[in-house]
Amino acid sequence: MPELPEVETTRLGLLPHVAGRQIIAVMVRDYRLRWPIPADIAVTLEGKTIADITRRGKYLLFALNGGFLLSHLGMSGTLRAYATGAIPAVAKHDHVDILLSDGTLLRYADPRRFGALLWIAGMQLSHPLLDSLGPEPLTDAAFSGDYLYEKSRNKIQSIKQFIMDGHVVVGVGNIYASESLFRAGIHPARRAGRVSRARYVRLAEVIRETLQDALAAGGSSLRDYVGADGDNGYFQINAFTYAREGEPCRVCSAPIAHMRQGQRATFFCKICQK
Repeated sequence: MPELPEVETTRLGLLPHVAGRQIIAVMVRDYRLRWPIPADIAVTLEGKTIADITRRGKYLLFALNGGFLLSHLGMSGTLRAYATGAIPAVAKHDHVDILLSDGTLLRYADPRRFGALLWIAGMQLSHPLLDSLGPEPLTDAAFSGDYLYEKSRNKIQSIKQFIMDGHVVVGVGNIYASESLFRAGIHPARRAGRVSRARYVRLAEVIRETLQDALAAGGSSLRDYVGADGDNGYFQINAFTYAREGEPCRVCSAPIAHMRQGQRATFFCKICQK
């Protein structure tokens, strides 16, 4: 699944190609996403101008006159920009095309149809998918070790599941949770309510560091993910633990272990993480 760095990389890649352009036409081939695309989306969007693209957690938000187009890439979605003359033939999972005034084409593809393209009317950015989200780890001053410590009191869930909860903090998906916990030296199965304040201070620091490193590297290259320009991210090849089961720990040389948590793969070092 595209995580925060992948979504931010997509945002940065798309922005120069869409800002200030008017939407000329919208073609929807399949409305059946996780949250169905509104039947009148073409009528709503055509004629509007894209002023900006922002991000909230894993949601992209296209600021238009009169509202926002909310996009989520789901498990395997991509949103790419193609210049005139370089638009490929429509493929099986290309569900939506948005044609802009300079000939640029935005194409949303999603093999598993687990994403979203929704309209938020009005200039107040409020939606049930957004309103209960936790703070942004890279930009929100509310995100800190003290915040995580207070939020975790009496929590019996694992620390990994705790930091992956978007109501606690947004954007810390499976890959970056494993990597951050390794950098903080915390075992992923430890109860969230039994982690000390000092360790949460360190964890907040390394969550930021891990996400910033992933952004610098272009996001993680997973099966279906490519950025807005079609390039794969490559943070994964520098991972300390993720997808490295049986390989030597880069710190202590012990073999990286693997377990399942909440139906997700977790990779960790039994020596370095306590």
